[in-house]
Amino acid sequence: MEIVLLRGAAGLYLAATVAVLAGLVVRRELPARALVWLLGGGLLLQASSIAIRASRVGSLPVATLAEALSLLAALLVGLFLAIQLRASLLALGAVVVPTAFGLTLAASVLKGGAQPLPPVLRSVWLPVHVLFAFLGDAVFALACSASVLYLVQERRLKSHRGRGALGRLPSLETLDRLSATCLTWGLVLLTIGIVTGIVWAHEAWGRFWIGDPKLVFSMLVWALYMVLLQGRITAGWRGRWAAQLTIAGFAVIVASLLGVNLLGLGMHGRAY
Repeated sequence: MEIVLLRGAAGLYLAATVAVLAGLVVRRELPARALVWLLGGGLLLQASSIAIRASRVGSLPVATLAEALSLLAALLVGLFLAIQLRASLLALGAVVVPTAFGLTLAASVLKGGAQPLPPVLRSVWLPVHVLFAFLGDAVFALACSASVLYLVQERRLKSHRGRGALGRLPSLETLDRLSATCLTWGLVLLTIGIVTGIVWAHEAWGRFWIGDPKLVFSMLVWALYMVLLQGRITAGWRGRWAAQLTIAGFAVIVASLLGVNLLGLGMHGRAY
């Protein structure tokens, strides 16, 4: 049943991808409203799939790469819908929605049997650490999406293209501000995720620092984004340079998620 729900979510996200692109092209409100309904329906199906898997394994389902991708997609869609409720940024969906579709499609293809976590990892810290860490990744994905649009908009303005589908892109200032806001909140969430992960590791294995590759990657991302945020505050870093660093940071997150889990590196790799 859960795989049917997950594939149904992927189907709705695919339809939402078409809707958001149509909204940019035809410049009407109907595709924007359709986007919200399609994403909301897909999120409901995906959340139900995650809930069913959670009831089977007895904990938050993050023991496989497919489960991790599905959870990340659900959080990304939820955050995007929350942004849409406050300020309609249809163009942002042109990056976010295809990303959510790709993550969900990959999760449905990779979906395997339920794998309960080892007893040593069953702890109250599991949902706390995982949710904060994945929320941080989802917020960084939004920052990356805004940065991608920033680079596209900058290129469009420099080439003096004022019409067409890309004419509805937000201003450079709006995209830069959104990226900075997401960067700040992502760092807060990532910091909490790292701290709770270290505490959880001490509880499970008796050590605060276990040299896990996932933790090393997380610290690398934290350092990169902290330097970028500090540069924004003290040196006024803006524009293309900040956008490129934001995208580079998220590339490290993707490399960590795929590399660690596919290669079975460290404690996180062996847990999947």
